[in-house]
Amino acid sequence: MHVTNMSGESRSEFQLKSPPTDAISSVKFSPLTSQFLLVSSWDNSVRLYDVQNNTLRSMYTHERPVLDVCFQDAVHSFSGGLDNTLKMYDLNTNSETFIGSHDNAIRTIEYSAETNSIITGSWDSTVKLWDPRAARCVGSYPQPDKVFTMSLCGERLVVGTAGRRVYIWDLRNMGYVQKRESSLKFQTRCIRCFPNKQGYVLSSIEGRVAVEYLDTDPEIQKKKYAFKCHRIKENNIEYIYPVNAVSFHQAYNTFATGGSDGYVNIWDGFNKKRLCQFHRYSNSIASLCFSNDGGVLAIACSYMYELETHPDPIPEDSIYIRYVTDQETKPK
Repeated sequence: MHVTNMSGESRSEFQLKSPPTDAISSVKFSPLTSQFLLVSSWDNSVRLYDVQNNTLRSMYTHERPVLDVCFQDAVHSFSGGLDNTLKMYDLNTNSETFIGSHDNAIRTIEYSAETNSIITGSWDSTVKLWDPRAARCVGSYPQPDKVFTMSLCGERLVVGTAGRRVYIWDLRNMGYVQKRESSLKFQTRCIRCFPNKQGYVLSSIEGRVAVEYLDTDPEIQKKKYAFKCHRIKENNIEYIYPVNAVSFHQAYNTFATGGSDGYVNIWDGFNKKRLCQFHRYSNSIASLCFSNDGGVLAIACSYMYELETHPDPIPEDSIYIRYVTDQETKPK
């Protein structure tokens, strides 16, 4: 799909106007349409963009930087961050509701359609479940360390914490938890589950991605593997970059990774192949999100202070909207 601008030229990628004024922490498409994109930022804001018209539709703020957002449905969003508070926002009436709080920053938020609950993971080493209708906490569950990332696999919740721990919770029975350790040697940066619910992808700060399976059957576990990515060789020196972001194509079970090298790669995890690599962006890839139909990929570019000497000036924060093709995303 191509978008034609005013001069009549077609383009498969463009930048969103009115981007946040500080680092972007998360981008999430509406579950129903590729028209609307939620964006959270270190400038304390949550922004809703109309991607098709390239306009900023609405904006609200927290008292401190916002680390994650999610949609519940077409009109309700949830957000949390360094002010420790969970907010619900009604995108129709532009009204916000305080839902509750953690004892430390809320790092990650998911909406579970299966249990109709909002799930928050925090640096206070807990995961909390919230009833969005009653606006109250319905359960708090201790984790082994600070929560860095989490992802839903149907009725299961995969939580990645500091100390390379991975806990797999059953939302129907939170008394049961499967305890694992990351197969990667370095700190976990992002976990995302396969749409077919068979497993998850885990990325680390050290240019690696692991493909893991939920089924504990030893034969299934033999299929898991890890691979190197987001590494650049210059003058015989290999530079290794964090893999900050992972997003799945819902139809094809392929996934995109974004690294601090400024590249986005698309992978076929089951066949262990890289399908394509986009051009290099002017900044680290902070967050990625495929639209639900898989036709659009939102790419957030922000400097993440990972270098010992910072570039001067620091590149501007930007969000690219890329219309992707089957050639780029479909298994060969």
